[in-house]
Amino acid sequence: MKLRAPAVPLITVDPYFSIWSPDTTLNVARTMHWTGKSNSIIGTVLVDGTEYSFLGYHRDLYKMKQVSLDIDALSTKAVFETDKIRLTVTLTTPILPDDYRLLTRPVSYMALSYESVDGAEHTVSAKVTACEELCLNKPGDSPVMTEPCEACACVKGMRMGNTVQNPLNRSGDDIRIDWGYFYLMAKGDGVATASDEYKKQTRVIVTAPLTAGEERLYLFAYDDVESIEYFGRHLKSYWNKDGQTITEAICEAAKEYDALMPRCKAFSDQLYADAEQAGGDKYAEMLTLAYRQVMAAHKLVLDENGEILYISKECFSNGCAATVDVSYPSIPLFLIYNPELVKGMMRPVYRYADSDEWKVQMKYDFAPHDVGRYPILNGQVYGKKHENHEFVGFPAYEKQMPVEECGNMLVMEANVALVTGSADFAAAHLDVLRSWCEYLLKYGTDPENQLCTDDFAGHLAHNCNLSLKAIMGIEGMAILMDMLGNKAEAAKYHKEAKKMASVWMKTALNADGTSNLAFDRSNTYSMKYNMVWDKVWGTKIFSRKFMDGEIASNRAHFNEYGMPLDSRTDYTKSDWMVWTASMATSKKNFMSYIAPLWKAYNESPSRVPMTDWYDTISGRIVGFQHRTVQGGLWMRVLMDKWAEKN
Repeated sequence: MKLRAPAVPLITVDPYFSIWSPDTTLNVARTMHWTGKSNSIIGTVLVDGTEYSFLGYHRDLYKMKQVSLDIDALSTKAVFETDKIRLTVTLTTPILPDDYRLLTRPVSYMALSYESVDGAEHTVSAKVTACEELCLNKPGDSPVMTEPCEACACVKGMRMGNTVQNPLNRSGDDIRIDWGYFYLMAKGDGVATASDEYKKQTRVIVTAPLTAGEERLYLFAYDDVESIEYFGRHLKSYWNKDGQTITEAICEAAKEYDALMPRCKAFSDQLYADAEQAGGDKYAEMLTLAYRQVMAAHKLVLDENGEILYISKECFSNGCAATVDVSYPSIPLFLIYNPELVKGMMRPVYRYADSDEWKVQMKYDFAPHDVGRYPILNGQVYGKKHENHEFVGFPAYEKQMPVEECGNMLVMEANVALVTGSADFAAAHLDVLRSWCEYLLKYGTDPENQLCTDDFAGHLAHNCNLSLKAIMGIEGMAILMDMLGNKAEAAKYHKEAKKMASVWMKTALNADGTSNLAFDRSNTYSMKYNMVWDKVWGTKIFSRKFMDGEIASNRAHFNEYGMPLDSRTDYTKSDWMVWTASMATSKKNFMSYIAPLWKAYNESPSRVPMTDWYDTISGRIVGFQHRTVQGGLWMRVLMDKWAEKN
């Protein structure tokens, strides 16, 4: 990978068990949680009595020289050297999208192997040290316990956890888990375990001898005990739905490692090849880096009916859970690899929309924004008052995104139906989908002064791009009705979408044919990314000529690191840039949008997991990091797959 990753994925399981390096040289900085707070893991090797670090930071250690780093969708591989040995380190989290057991099993691998570079034999051992930060929100919050642990005869290590166990005791954004237990394990003979205290932090340590030419497998695991609160019920992750213990899962993972690695490589290679074909090397590199981030921003659990819930965390935007306008941009990846996960995103929204709070007490006739704040999903918190660490009252109307979320849900449903070839999932929610579509028909032509997902600069009335979302939502309803055999209703909705698009073309354009940010703001501009579904679906609501003109006119607004989101400022959104670019007819034009986005990640001074909101002048993060919306980068691949299928 030529892309200099702004942060390097190391352990990527879910929003709590997520560890990164803020530098592409893995032994010069502390490993961190995606929030940027220290989650320190230190890896060292002892070579003939001299200790060197290869992972994390410790000021009093020699550092091995890192000679290479390669990142694919599921693994990070680094090679280090001294004057005596060459050490290969491979960190893998096998989060394969169509295997729920692997997708949710909270076990991540680190394989170590070495070879002599001076021709002599050497005595080499590895030591991995993990700090209490991994099982506390902040170090020192509570005393932690440590104890030796055996997963099975061939796997042993250390267990560490908060002495005050209170699962699901808090929710929020910039917080880390403080319940459950972290496991640091190694496979094979000669494993030694210990714990100590360093600078007032408790640490666990696992040491094991290395043999030249042979792999030594370390395993990192986290048992969160309880994962999600869902309308008052505590739910466990999918992996232990049948009662599997964490030690059984660790043992199972150790035994499966050799068989899993070819599967992981095959998936990663195919992901890269598909992206390269769709948009070139730079596009493929960005998708490769984004994959683990997107998946690890979710938690997969089962509800009381045994149905999948795929819960996102709105990382570093407000911590909301199952946020509709976060799920919507992420869906291209999931439509390609497993559309059942999109259904899992939507189920919590339908449940809350059917609640007394939403439809009876508040009488809202539009889709909710979210279903809680991670990991507590008891109803929307966005727009509620926050008093004494609790959300009180009802979500205020002025904080709602009615056109935004109605359009999002309808487009998501239409895509699931088209990809799976069945609208049965939509059929089970037809009444509420109709009501949301009616809302769009009533308010979508010229949206009032209401919030949308891109209003970082404040509310905006008469938003042209928001009206496009309404049009696509109504057309999505037409698709669903057609697939359900209701041809008359499908024709009605299609006619209404075309009618609204005709009004849009008359009111959104400047004299030169370019489109405005808002209907009442001439000589402005914005990304018209919501229009992309017209091209994906082949519905021809808008002409090819207009789309081509829009793509061409956007070029006049590019800065060094890409096109600004709209004419109000210099910042942009990565997902929407790729959606806008995906409307381009040629691969060359698409790549012209991708090049500055790749450059932004390659040169940004903000060393965080891929931000989706950054400044196009400086390349610096404006806000947000580690968000699942980067699944939207797969839009061009989705288009290619769609074209192959149809």
